[in-house]
Amino acid sequence: MYTQPFSPFYKIIWGLSRRWIALFALFYGGFVGLPFLAPVFMQLGWQNAGKAIYALYSLLCHQLPERSFFLFGPRFTYSLPEIQAAWQNTTNPLILRQFIGNADMGWKIAWSDRMISLYTSIWFFGLLWYPFRQKIKPLPWWGMALLSMPLAVDGLTHLISDLSGIGQGFRDSNAWLITLTSGVFPSTFYTGDAWGSFNSMMRLLTGSLFGLGVVWFGFPYLDQAASSSQTDALQRSRSTQKAPRRQNSIVSRIAPMLGR
Repeated sequence: MYTQPFSPFYKIIWGLSRRWIALFALFYGGFVGLPFLAPVFMQLGWQNAGKAIYALYSLLCHQLPERSFFLFGPRFTYSLPEIQAAWQNTTNPLILRQFIGNADMGWKIAWSDRMISLYTSIWFFGLLWYPFRQKIKPLPWWGMALLSMPLAVDGLTHLISDLSGIGQGFRDSNAWLITLTSGVFPSTFYTGDAWGSFNSMMRLLTGSLFGLGVVWFGFPYLDQAASSSQTDALQRSRSTQKAPRRQNSIVSRIAPMLGR
């Protein structure tokens, strides 16, 4: 068990590295939670603050409303035709993404359902992993690759599908899935992006699997780096404390000789 280092600088380094998971929970949690404040601010009438969050997170996400969650409205999600009726009759993603909601439909969270599942799962699994980190073996690189593959496939197929136009690609009708499953599920499961649809479920699932992989694979390295920083800070602090003592010892021996 380490004793607390004496040097103020290394004391800070030692303390930060010792509490890295708390810093992660606080700062990364703020990053994950901020998009949820956008609809809250809009509902409270603080439009400048809400729109600032939308603008900030638009740099990280497409923010398409038909693939986003809404708060303070009668529905959690809305279909593309419903968004077009409330906003503009367009399939241009650059125009669609500008719709943030209204008082009747509620207000859009500042990033999409996939981004919510991906980033939030990293925060959740990170805090879940930490108490059991000594008992859980790190995930090998091929495990990380396996957990990343569903996200890559789902994201890539959505991207290719959207090249045919928003709401017009093969991932919007999912005719291939109807054939594969003999149409045993309701039509709302196959088409569109609403809550409970295949597309929505896959975005949530694949984002969560990727988040699990990031924590399981990457966090053991972060924890190891934090432990190394603690040890290094302690050793450097001790060395800076010993140096003046050695110097004073040498001076005390030389001084009497100079006085002769």
